[in-house]
Amino acid sequence: MSNDLHISPVSGRIGATVSGVKLGGDLDKATVKEIRNALLRHKVIFFRGQDHLDADGQVAFAGLLGPLTTAHPTVPSLDGHEHVLDLDYGSGQKVDRWHTDVTFVDRPPQASVLRAIEVPAAGGDTLWANTVTAYLDLPSELRELVERLRAVHTNAFDYARIAFADDPERTRAHAAVFASTVYETEHPVVRVHPETGEHSILLGDFARRIVGLPSDLSEGIIRLIQQQVTKVENTVRWHWQPGDVAVWDNRSTQHRVVHDFGDQPRRLQRVTVAGDVPAGVDGRASAVLRGDATAYSRLAA
Repeated sequence: MSNDLHISPVSGRIGATVSGVKLGGDLDKATVKEIRNALLRHKVIFFRGQDHLDADGQVAFAGLLGPLTTAHPTVPSLDGHEHVLDLDYGSGQKVDRWHTDVTFVDRPPQASVLRAIEVPAAGGDTLWANTVTAYLDLPSELRELVERLRAVHTNAFDYARIAFADDPERTRAHAAVFASTVYETEHPVVRVHPETGEHSILLGDFARRIVGLPSDLSEGIIRLIQQQVTKVENTVRWHWQPGDVAVWDNRSTQHRVVHDFGDQPRRLQRVTVAGDVPAGVDGRASAVLRGDATAYSRLAA
């Protein structure tokens, strides 16, 4: 490890701060390797004081971790930055459900890089959960069951839950954009991490049903597994400061916003690194049921 880079765990099972580095596209290969190793080990890593970064610098840094996707399969990118998704909560947006990013397509991102621009003085934290330790904590009999299950993930529902109490038309308009192209993908409920070989739970709020099960039983199983994922022992909570950057392994985590900041401003920008097609313990890969997401990863080609 370099003399300057210092990695300090934030909680027992997930999360670490990384200090002694100025993020950007000019990092040397040894430093990038250390950052990647920290990411694989701790699942989400946090960098304070990266105020020098703008959207271009964020994109340049994220590109060192791998080929990038477009900003989102359906939501428009930040003007002039096709890789950047602008997450501005100033107009009442409320996205507070546990999820793994973009699992409704066949190649969910391998990693997300999130930069804080403006955050509340209090509130607006983000939680991450370790889906590997959640899997390991399951009784062996339940692990064997969920390893055989597959779930359908889709964007065809009001995931974003835009909270414009006085503007229902705006709520409907945002939902229409989010699901302007409907995607459905069948994923294994337990995937094998392509770099570490770890088994992790692949669910979250885009997972709407278990294949082959009636709706009531499907909902019950998803709820049961999600309760395991989000146990407090599997989580870390981050209080944002402007200039913070968080990077998480999207293959072994879920996350959510704590929407306790009322009408205070909160704006962050996200760049995602292209991922692979998940495979289950049996080696069976995910399968597209609806929608062509090729354009989402076209910049990664």
